[in-house]
Amino acid sequence: MNKTANRQVICDVLTEKANTDQDIVVLCSDSRGSASMGNFVAAHPKQFVETGIAEQNIVSIAAGLASCGKKPYVASPASFLSTRSMEQAKVDVAYSNTNVKLIGISGGISYGALGMTHHSANDIATMASIPNMRVYLPSDRFQTKALFEALLKDTKPAYIRIGRSAVEDVYEENNVPFTMDKATVVAEGSDLTIIACGEMVKPAQEAAQALKEKNISCRVLDMYCVKPIDQEAVLKAAKETKAIITIEEHTAIGGLGAMVSQIVSANCPKKVINIALPDAPVIAGNSQEVFAYYGLTKENLIKTAAELMA
Repeated sequence: MNKTANRQVICDVLTEKANTDQDIVVLCSDSRGSASMGNFVAAHPKQFVETGIAEQNIVSIAAGLASCGKKPYVASPASFLSTRSMEQAKVDVAYSNTNVKLIGISGGISYGALGMTHHSANDIATMASIPNMRVYLPSDRFQTKALFEALLKDTKPAYIRIGRSAVEDVYEENNVPFTMDKATVVAEGSDLTIIACGEMVKPAQEAAQALKEKNISCRVLDMYCVKPIDQEAVLKAAKETKAIITIEEHTAIGGLGAMVSQIVSANCPKKVINIALPDAPVIAGNSQEVFAYYGLTKENLIKTAAELMA
């Protein structure tokens, strides 16, 4: 079982790259511990900015640094970064097209027991609605590493949401299929397609494996690039399989499922079922308890797929 959280992988990548690139700057809002940025601070104290609990300020400061040629990475809880500082993300980062990467840590319902104030169940919809803002949800530590190595090479704004705890590996360390802004085919299939993002990719992968025993051939797409979404992969799935199931750790309004449904309905109408969090305050509990309560599980995927094919 993997014990390395995606946030630690981000720290490791940035710490290593900062050894030879003094323009990389990490900013935290009293969140260096939550972001696992301790190693970066120890190795590069002059390339670290602590703003305290000031999410609006931290985004504007990052935009200013980017305007001076720096490469700022803001690591702050997703629940606050995607709401309190939305105007700064919209105007200072996206509208001004500055090279700022916003890292929403402990995203989704990672802070499950703390309730709705700490949940970020609408950040995909919020950030994706901003022109010029890309949105990424990597599925495991290996894809997270590949994504950040790619982000370090570009100068465009982005919002990246990661969870709090370590997650099971989807890919192998030396075999990580990755193309920037293209969905990854986790499993091939011809009967139906599951499109997932973030921590929901692993349950989708496991469900597809179990469905084989029921003689159901299930394609799985890892849509880590929620915006820009890979329309080509979505349409290919719609044309080549009988139905689509989407699953996400996010409200059904404005998230991955909504985007997929828009693409499919406009171009190749097929049945699309969205498995997501409700349009209501989510229950308090740890991640697995919340996932189980709302059906964000491989078991529910298997049940839904079997009913669809029946």
